[in-house]
Amino acid sequence: MQAQEQNATAEKILETASKLFAEKGFANVSVRDICRATGTTPPVLYYYFGSKKGLFDEVVRKRISMEDFISSLTKSSKDIDPKKGLEAFIEAYLSSFPEHAFDPGLYMRDSAALDKRSAQMAYDDLERIRKLASDLVRRSIAKGYFRKIDPEMATECLLGMLNRVIFQHIHFDRPSDMESYRRFVTEFFFRAMVVRP
Repeated sequence: MQAQEQNATAEKILETASKLFAEKGFANVSVRDICRATGTTPPVLYYYFGSKKGLFDEVVRKRISMEDFISSLTKSSKDIDPKKGLEAFIEAYLSSFPEHAFDPGLYMRDSAALDKRSAQMAYDDLERIRKLASDLVRRSIAKGYFRKIDPEMATECLLGMLNRVIFQHIHFDRPSDMESYRRFVTEFFFRAMVVRP
């Protein structure tokens, strides 16, 4: 029973700190703020996370990771037919993008400078997503569905369209009809790429 209580306490601290860091950034959240919000004391926080920096690093590791999203994209795009795989990729991208991974506070350490560790984690995950999309475009070209064109440039165009929709929604609270965007991006991209008779 005691182990469960300890896990619950650590999880409560982590969850609360996640919200505070995401809203305010590392420098603007004190250990006292976290303890007050969780009903704990600094020694308890230090026991579980070692320091405020250790807690922030754990929050970043959990919140910025796009592992589940990448797995979802990979599963959705596994179709043998690369065209259907690409359609599924677009749908999964727009319907399940992990918006919380880009809370600005998770990228700020002690100043307005970007936290290098957070930025590198996001970059690495976005690079894995780019490679997955590029592989789908290459397969579609190889199968003759798409015309012969630079697959990397085509991938950048596709991700540019998808990311614009996502980041307009995340950063500017722009209302979006993701289903309409999905249909438009899919149709637009396929018309641009399809082999002309």
